[in-house]
Amino acid sequence: MKVSEQQSRLSVFKTYKLYVGGKFPRSESGRVYEVTDPKGGRWLANAPLSSRKDARDAVVAARKAVPGWSGATAYNRGQVLYRVAEMLEGRREQFAREVAEAEGLSKSRAAAAVDAAVDRWVWYAGWTDKIAQIAGGANPVAGPFFNLSTPEPTGVVAVLAPQESSLLGLVSVLAPVIATGNAAVVVAAERSPLPALSFGEVLASSDVPAGVVNILSGRTAELAAPLAAHQDVNGLDLTGAAADLAVDLEVSAADTLKRVRRPAPAPEDWTADPGTGRLTAWLETKTVWHPIGV
Repeated sequence: MKVSEQQSRLSVFKTYKLYVGGKFPRSESGRVYEVTDPKGGRWLANAPLSSRKDARDAVVAARKAVPGWSGATAYNRGQVLYRVAEMLEGRREQFAREVAEAEGLSKSRAAAAVDAAVDRWVWYAGWTDKIAQIAGGANPVAGPFFNLSTPEPTGVVAVLAPQESSLLGLVSVLAPVIATGNAAVVVAAERSPLPALSFGEVLASSDVPAGVVNILSGRTAELAAPLAAHQDVNGLDLTGAAADLAVDLEVSAADTLKRVRRPAPAPEDWTADPGTGRLTAWLETKTVWHPIGV
């Protein structure tokens, strides 16, 4: 008996996983949570519900990646970032669909957001070997010395991704962190984590070394607390934190002297010119004195 074409096979739903240390683990707790369409409440997928252990594992992976990534030439980092943009462009249709479902956008608006994300990634790729010319330089001093200031990466930066922009916002906060030689632990948007988790697949198929970017999904408040208190995290981007949560996290981060970028007082326009503020936010300045030879 012939089976109709509709009954010949079952639908294969995508299994979303975390991206930690260049691999795709499930949450160590085995927990998941439902992600739904913001307009109709339609079930989209089960996303991993990361635990504090997952957050700690991500920090360990990021710390291991810092020496190699920060030690690479700025030109090389730019090439790697450009490769990420290439891979994202190649999966444009998939991301347009995921962004449309995640944010309740039309196909055309979602496609525009993906295009903007690709362009934003290319933009930051171009800054890798230029930011030192803005953030550093020779300082005038009264004496027979050279006094030179140069920017250096902060280290491991925990990033709470924007809640309202699942891909363009994610790229806008992540790209400047790694463009300047830092490693990142990203907490994806709680309500719409799927584009971020798929972005991990883009990173894995590009030239980004394992551990430079680690992506977690789950409850923002649950994951942010251990990251803010972790002694091996050097910076904290609170963009995706609610106002009351951001205050608590900033207090916790002060115990370990982290660099903290507070959330904007008003919703950010992710389509606007980003400027260089997020690049310089994750740079330390090293100043060297050297006598002038006679």
